[in-house]
Formats: sequence, structure tokens, C-alpha cells
Amino acid sequence: MTTATEPGYAELPRLISLMTGDDKHQAAAESTVDVLWVLYDRVLDVTPENFREPGRDRFLLSKGHGPMAYYAVLTVKGFIDEAELPTWSDAVSRLGRHPDRRRIPGVEISSGSLGHGLPIALGTALGLRARGPAAKVVTLIGDAELDEGSNHETIVVAARSGLENLTTVVVDNQSSTHGWPGGIARRFDVEGWETRTVSGRDHDALYSAFTTPHPGRPLVVVAVVEPKG
Repeated sequence: MTTATEPGYAELPRLISLMTGDDKHQAAAESTVDVLWVLYDRVLDVTPENFREPGRDRFLLSKGHGPMAYYAVLTVKGFIDEAELPTWSDAVSRLGRHPDRRRIPGVEISSGSLGHGLPIALGTALGLRARGPAAKVVTLIGDAELDEGSNHETIVVAARSGLENLTTVVVDNQSSTHGWPGGIARRFDVEGWETRTVSGRDHDALYSAFTTPHPGRPLVVVAVVEPKG
């Protein structure tokens, strides 16, 4: 279940409210907040202290437009100072409307142009596996990003490569124009991925989906999100 009393989680709506002026992407932020929280609070081994260590887990936000929830979670976890949040998207601020890996601690990729996060995650997971015991690589994409052909090529290659250390989260807030026959999970299942569909608001269900073993196969978690209201 979603637990508003989790330490730090209750702070997220207030922190997000400090970043104003992008009503267009407010829904994008709200649809990802619970997934991001569970990943950073309970799943990923990545902190401000170990972020430059080779063995850290990697999180790649492909759904980089409307990153307010991402910045809020990074703030709670100590990557960003709260005082920076009201400056977001200002000309002098390092907190842009798309995250910039060169400027923001904890950000692995600059994103916002759709369709790039999953291919980059594939290459990252392959590289880490070649080094030895592989750290986790998790990428978050939106359902409409599946319209991008680069994602489909990656879905095929990742499964054929048996990338157990790769997890893709698809936040399904029904923004895709055409949808997918049989649902989003079916698109990954036919290629050999482990597929799990859960509520994108249920923290315990998300945690279980992320952490239950899936030997020899990459994992996709479809996080279904209804608008908050």
C-alpha cells in the first residue's frame, strides 16, 4: 500500500509545490512520484556518498520531461539542497525542465527527448555485466515512449542477451495514443522479458515487483497510475 507516514515520503508534495510554472508537465511528475520513492528508498543502492563508485546501482530517468518528482526525491535523499527547488527552470538554475547529468548530483543521464533511456540502460547493463558481478540498472519510461522505434529494438536485444541486471519501469498513465494489443506487458513478454503489472501507487506491490528474482531475464514492471484526485 501507499504509506504517507514513511519517513521522507510525506515531504514530497510540499517539495514538488516549490517548483512552479510548468502546469503542462505536472501530471508527469505526479504519475512518477511513488515509483521514484520506492526505488530510491527501498531498492537502489545509490546515495550521495557512493554515487561516483563503480559498483553503485544506476537509475536512468528516460521520462525526463516534468522532473519535479525526481528532484523532490533527490532532495529528500540528500543529493539536492531544498533551497534550490524554487529556482528550478530559472536561467541561472541547474535544475532545468529536463535533468542535466553534468549539473545535478545523482543524475545519470540528461533526458527529456523520448526514447533514449532504455537504449542507454541496455548499454550500461551490458558494460556492467562485462566487468563482473553486475549492479542493477533501472530505467523509467512513459507509456507513450513505446511509440519510439529505438525502444523496440532494445526490448528485443535485452531479452536475447539475458540481461538479468536490467529493469524497465513503464509508468502507464494512459497517455499513449494507440496503446498496445494485449497491453504493455505483452509487448515485453513476447520477447522473453519477465513481466509484472502493479499499481503505481502501491509501495509494497512495487517493492515486491522490483525485488522478486527473475533469473536469466530482464524485468519490466508496468506501474499503472490513475490520476490523483
